[in-house]
Amino acid sequence: MKTNPKQTMGLLSESKVSKKKIESKHGFELLKDPELNKSTAFTEDEKQELGLVGLVPDKTESEDLQLRRVMMQLGNKTTDLERYIYLINLLDHNETLFYRTIMSDPKRFLPIVYDPTIGEACLKFGHIYRQTRGMYLSIERRGHVKEILQNWPQKDIRIICVTNGGRILGLGDLGANGMGIPIGKLQLYTAAAGVPPQYLLPLYLDSGTNNTQYLNDPLYMGLRKARVTNAELVSFVDEFVEAVQEVFPNCCIHFEDWTGADAIHLLARYRDKYCVYNDDVQGTAGITLAGMINAVKLKGTKLKDEKYLFLGAGSAGIGLANLLCSQLVAQGLKLEEAQARIHMFDVNGLLESTRQDLLDFQLPYAHKHKPTKDFVEAIESIKPTTIIGVSTIGGAFTQKVVEAMSRINQRPVILAMSNPTDHAECTALQAYTWSNGKAIYAAGVQFDPVHFNGQTFLPSQANNFYIFPAIGMAVFATAAKRVTDEMFIEAAQAVADQVPADLLKQGLLYPLQSNILEVEIQTATRIAKLIFDAGLARVERPKDIEAFIRQHVYKPEYQKFA
Repeated sequence: MKTNPKQTMGLLSESKVSKKKIESKHGFELLKDPELNKSTAFTEDEKQELGLVGLVPDKTESEDLQLRRVMMQLGNKTTDLERYIYLINLLDHNETLFYRTIMSDPKRFLPIVYDPTIGEACLKFGHIYRQTRGMYLSIERRGHVKEILQNWPQKDIRIICVTNGGRILGLGDLGANGMGIPIGKLQLYTAAAGVPPQYLLPLYLDSGTNNTQYLNDPLYMGLRKARVTNAELVSFVDEFVEAVQEVFPNCCIHFEDWTGADAIHLLARYRDKYCVYNDDVQGTAGITLAGMINAVKLKGTKLKDEKYLFLGAGSAGIGLANLLCSQLVAQGLKLEEAQARIHMFDVNGLLESTRQDLLDFQLPYAHKHKPTKDFVEAIESIKPTTIIGVSTIGGAFTQKVVEAMSRINQRPVILAMSNPTDHAECTALQAYTWSNGKAIYAAGVQFDPVHFNGQTFLPSQANNFYIFPAIGMAVFATAAKRVTDEMFIEAAQAVADQVPADLLKQGLLYPLQSNILEVEIQTATRIAKLIFDAGLARVERPKDIEAFIRQHVYKPEYQKFA
């Protein structure tokens, strides 16, 4: 990537829409551009200069008044899916007001624009579709990927979030309906960490689907064919990744919601050559590690003193296990010692040395042990201090599971990471009740506070949005050459460090979502410092890294035209 550091620094500092674009718009064309449209907030001078007189109401409203109207209209919606559709429509017409809304109350709105509402939105994506957003790249366009990417109007893309729809949340193969995920993920880059939206591109890489329901749905918008072979897929992704280097040379590729084996293998294929990462592998690992750091802080132990048992051995579980091993090695263990502390259990039972059906990346966690397909039996034999659910099987942490963990641990750590809500391995109420208040608990979705035996417990949401937007902001600001596991470990530690002691005592393992932007800025600052220290930045190191990060933060404020 041939970029002058000083030029890059100046370019990244520019978070407003280009002057050239502003000058090219006039009258009704201006109102149709969501980046520039101010709706009822144009001033009298702007209306006169831009040919807007008569095209908008003859008054000028403040952004606060516009936000008040949005809140009123949202209040008239009866479901979160209806609120999601309304907000996406707002984004299509007025980007600034959309982000002003989301960032005004992130705790309220992040669950609407993303998990858990996004799961329902994806299931119905072809039915609620209104307007195109992002790019759709079909495998039938092989050989022309570079030309297709050049059709995107913004020529300086810094982050592409790409999915093939193979494993959407815990919902499985949704094909083209999975496009809601990269759209939503990139909205979180902006709403949670302040990455300017014009540098972000959601993309669906269509290689077919094996979901017969969608193949028979006349409103399904993807290829009507079964998924291609692995060799064909890899060849297509190779062309895509290489084309990105030419068309968007400063771009980081964020892989999202690919099938487990593809996620692991594609990450390994590209990570040392290009600026790429996989959120399901590394982001999930980072946020879970942050919870583990605070769990041992509550217990007064260290990560290397613990023993871990995973329910689920796919990309998320393996990614977490690998990142955890890196941290354990940093705490003084040998790699083999770290791997020996981690056990895994999948649909075919405990991963152990006699299993013949394991994938290459699962083998380091297949230890000598009696075969078993009984998870409770595995708990009683292995005696883990922490169980981690990445199974996508709702209710898999049964009362017997939680009680077994409570018998062998004074403070069992129970992490039910699967989402959406009905896929969580157990609820907060179940974990605290069945453990008689002993559990240290977090989930991949948010549950309400639990009142039990005179105590109030604050269950945490181990959501990746604490991690990947901060990674994105740090990479964006520093123009990093690569994304490394060390960045996710640093992000995990930074997130864990921001939980106040009084809330930690009540079981809260992650910072409050209401303060998410400040949390992400502090996390991005620490990641950026690591990037500079590692020599991975392509911009000059500033004297004040936090101030440098804050320089790049998008603010949902209208442009001034006159």
